[in-house]
Amino acid sequence: MRKFLGVVILALVVVGAVVWQWYQTRRPSAVTVVGRIGGEKRGFVQNPEVQHVLQQRYGITVNAQRYGSVEMVLEPATGQDFLWPASEVDVEYYRAGGGPFVQSRNLLHSPVVAYSWEVVTTALLQRGIVAQREAAAYSVDLSKLIALVEAHTSWAELGLPQLYGTVKILATDPARSNSGNSFAGLLANLLNNGEVVAPSDTARLATLLPRVQTFFARMGFLEHSSGVLWDKFISQGAGAYPLIIGYENQLVEYSVEHPEAVTLLGQQVRTLYPVPTVWSSHPFMALTPTGVRLLEALQDPTLQRIAWERHGFRSGLQGIKNDPKELRITGLPTSIDAVIPMPPAAIMTRVLETVRTTP
Repeated sequence: MRKFLGVVILALVVVGAVVWQWYQTRRPSAVTVVGRIGGEKRGFVQNPEVQHVLQQRYGITVNAQRYGSVEMVLEPATGQDFLWPASEVDVEYYRAGGGPFVQSRNLLHSPVVAYSWEVVTTALLQRGIVAQREAAAYSVDLSKLIALVEAHTSWAELGLPQLYGTVKILATDPARSNSGNSFAGLLANLLNNGEVVAPSDTARLATLLPRVQTFFARMGFLEHSSGVLWDKFISQGAGAYPLIIGYENQLVEYSVEHPEAVTLLGQQVRTLYPVPTVWSSHPFMALTPTGVRLLEALQDPTLQRIAWERHGFRSGLQGIKNDPKELRITGLPTSIDAVIPMPPAAIMTRVLETVRTTP
């Protein structure tokens, strides 16, 4: 009996060794992939679940540095395997500079939205600028809101004397951050009577660009990152930040990271979907074969699910559905319908040059 047991144990040891050897030969070789990411994706990339899947299934460790989406593509990409900005326009900026490039793909999406507070939203509802779409979802007529800003309408005129000064929409620096860049493009389109500004619109640009410049100049200091602007919006409240521009996913991610604040967020914070809005497409740009390896790994269905359920990013891949009912918060529509394209890179370059020269 002992002899038989010994044979069984030996056989198990041999089988275990063979299986381990097979596993080692099948397991992807370990590699560290270096790159730059927009701040809005930092939480996703640093998520322990995401890191575990990448390391265990694909042998990948990500070394990502946080950058503004615009500045990452305008600076030299020496030593980088990938860039992960937040707009297709950023890809055009980069390719125009002639840097190394293998391929890109839109892996995640998030619409540009406005964030405000219950008291501000109520005042805008009463003026017909904001409309309630469904139970907790709101749309904002952005053209009407822009008109209030350009007319120097005071908050007191809207029935909010506790808020100082005139109505402003606060965005990030368009020359550094994609949310500000996207809003600048959206603003230019709306000032162009809702039509996408084209390179042939030379005469219109002479009128539009000064208005864009003035609009941003009145915001005062511009934050370099949508994440920083969001943090200040949440921490300092309606008095300092009545209306900001950000991404839809920011509220979702914050609610996951701060479950104790979900009830308060539902009572006080409002997501206003501009009509129209623009998509922030988050194209992953692989600059090296190692970057391509990460690009392919990030299409894993598990990672796409985590991106939606824990970080609020809608998938950029066909066949993957995003159900708002799976999230902790309410007010997210199933689909984003009123969307306008961004102006082409040639126009956005003019816009950036204009905003940079703002006094």
